[in-house]
Amino acid sequence: MPPEQHLSFAATFAPALLDPARTAPAIVTGPNGKAAGKRYAVYRNNVTVSLIEALAAIYPTVQRITGPDFFRAMARFHVRSNPPTSPLLFDYGHDFPDFIAQYEHAQTMPWLAGVARIERAWLDAYHACDAAPLSPARLSAIVPDQLAEIVFTPHPAMRIIRSPFAAVTIFAANRDGAPTARIDASTPEDALITRPDVEVAVGHLPPGGAVFAACLASGQPLGEAASAALEASADFDIATNIAGLIEAGAFTSLALGDVP
Repeated sequence: MPPEQHLSFAATFAPALLDPARTAPAIVTGPNGKAAGKRYAVYRNNVTVSLIEALAAIYPTVQRITGPDFFRAMARFHVRSNPPTSPLLFDYGHDFPDFIAQYEHAQTMPWLAGVARIERAWLDAYHACDAAPLSPARLSAIVPDQLAEIVFTPHPAMRIIRSPFAAVTIFAANRDGAPTARIDASTPEDALITRPDVEVAVGHLPPGGAVFAACLASGQPLGEAASAALEASADFDIATNIAGLIEAGAFTSLALGDVP
């Protein structure tokens, strides 16, 4: 079958896969050219189940919090309204946290979307390109008068997730499957996700740390990033934050002007 016919077949076959209200396409036939609606329904169910299982594999912490039945019901609604755009299953579900934030039956867990964003960032960091993290000695070699002009290169695995709830604590408490204590979810928390070596790490950023890290990751000089962080939080401590980011492996290199 020529490529253009493959594309035409797919365009006709696929649209009804995630919509049970639609009838099987006319091109789907069984023996002797008979209609094959039941066969198509079985295939449609398999596709839906596969995508739900993919979401469960990507968001195990969210599923542990909600329970399998709640998760699968929520995931089914998401699958039907958000078809995959990539052939890679691990790449599916980037918009699931936003869906959770709007999902009617998850409104009693307003922090759940933030947990899902951290979990998605964890997987993206896991699959990010390898890179050697910046050595603390490299920063120590910069003379004090030049520190404000330093520009950092973020590690490919570096991610920053902000939440108006205690999403970092909730994620950490539910990630390993151990029994959890009661958590006050009302405290805002920001997460730093890194993978300096083979293991992904999720850390809790201190006050102003998310603004500081985001500014540095976007290419702003150290002085400008520190000023923005101080505006965001009077408790911001530049020494603690820069040391924590480097220790976590958030950067791969630094530059001063045009000199690497």
